[in-house]
Amino acid sequence: MDRFRRFDEAYYHRFYENPKTRVIAPEEHAHLAQFVFSFAAYNHVEVKTALDIGAGVGLWKDWIKKNAKGVTYTGTEVSQSMCKKHGYQHRDIARWRDRKKYDLIVCQGVLQYLPDPDVAPAIANIAAMSRGLVYMEVTTRHDLRERCDTARTDNDIHIRNGSYYRGILSKHLTSVGCGLWWSKEREAPFFELETAG
Repeated sequence: MDRFRRFDEAYYHRFYENPKTRVIAPEEHAHLAQFVFSFAAYNHVEVKTALDIGAGVGLWKDWIKKNAKGVTYTGTEVSQSMCKKHGYQHRDIARWRDRKKYDLIVCQGVLQYLPDPDVAPAIANIAAMSRGLVYMEVTTRHDLRERCDTARTDNDIHIRNGSYYRGILSKHLTSVGCGLWWSKEREAPFFELETAG
């Protein structure tokens, strides 16, 4: 996994730990985590297991440990330093698929770092491991142009249109909005207009 050497301590310090340069603070992230778990609870989706792909500095891990104590958490990373520091499994999502399925899979800020040939296998692996709910966050060309604080957001990524990701994701998952997707292998517990169709 030499191609992931850039994900060292300096990378995580700049984008996640240093209050002056980080892209998100733990307090901000807590709102996202609460939303995802509240969405699951509202829709009677039981979350007992969570897989965090690209777990980084442990924002999801820490929130789940504090707020969702009954959830078994598994974190994966390509960064050797983060694996050593947080006890994650050293995995590349484009080349790894667990035999287990997870109630919630989080893939936040990962796909934009993968080269084109790796994106479809990564999404297929995520879908295959999903028992239902997936939270997906990917920076797109539109995001960099219209939404992101480019002083804090890593621009050294593969810049692609949202339609590129939607096209691959929709082969395996159904969009339920706000970055949440549902496995097409399971009956969706949502009202018709709550999904993208």
